[in-house]
Amino acid sequence: MKPAAFDYLRPSTLEEALKLLDELGDEAKVIAGGQSLVPIMNMRLATPKCLIDINQIPELRYIEADGPILRIGALTRQSELEHSPVIRERVGLMSEAIPYIGHVQTRNRGTVGGSLVHADPTAELPMTLLTLGGSVQISSLEETREVKAEEFFITYLTTDIMPNELLTQVLIPWSVERQGYAFTEFSRRHGDFALVAGACHMVLDQQGRIASGRLVLGGVDAVPLWIEEAFDLLVGENLSESTIARIQDIVEERVDPETDLHASADYRRHLAKVMAGDVLRQAYTKAKG
Repeated sequence: MKPAAFDYLRPSTLEEALKLLDELGDEAKVIAGGQSLVPIMNMRLATPKCLIDINQIPELRYIEADGPILRIGALTRQSELEHSPVIRERVGLMSEAIPYIGHVQTRNRGTVGGSLVHADPTAELPMTLLTLGGSVQISSLEETREVKAEEFFITYLTTDIMPNELLTQVLIPWSVERQGYAFTEFSRRHGDFALVAGACHMVLDQQGRIASGRLVLGGVDAVPLWIEEAFDLLVGENLSESTIARIQDIVEERVDPETDLHASADYRRHLAKVMAGDVLRQAYTKAKG
């Protein structure tokens, strides 16, 4: 299929892009990599009257270490994250997750901001951002605001971003504390959307006990699912199989997967339990060194 007819605009500055969004509102869609938007338009699931191409705005493409915060421009390609030594050294979880995104061609075009705004609950970058306790910067002509990942993803393919706003930056906290992380997913073939995915990040104190962390699952709810109760049980403790079993019981109760052509809800629920245990063990082992 082919998309419906649309106008095409190509701003060269962020201010120009924001002016266009303010003027056009719901009638416009922003395009960067187009890895999600173009197929949706081809199937006529979206019929915007105008596309605003932001690829010629260089100020939105960067990876910068700013003290305890890592800043990533929304137009940064996923392949740039994959090969960045800064990402590899400071947010290893993201480096581990990126290769699961589609194929090389997908990552060469796909952008950080595009994946986050699309908000697929199985997508790797939304899961990673939530697991790392990151946030996004959203800009309009009137204001620039920062939104935490847990507040940004509202429901399936829906985020806290208005028609006149643009996601401009991703912010991820990092530290030199003893950290461990793990990411895994199960799909029918490499490059397919995940049936279920799991991510974990944890920090240990000086005595080697768990000080903080997050466990997040994808493909089991309308948004990436943060299992907050997991680290309520883990903080101040060493990881044990009995605690993992308790967390897996919590996961079984919290997840709400759907049945489709690829897998049943029961199968996804089982995968979620197994993956929760796997990423907890892997993250703890890495943190222990």
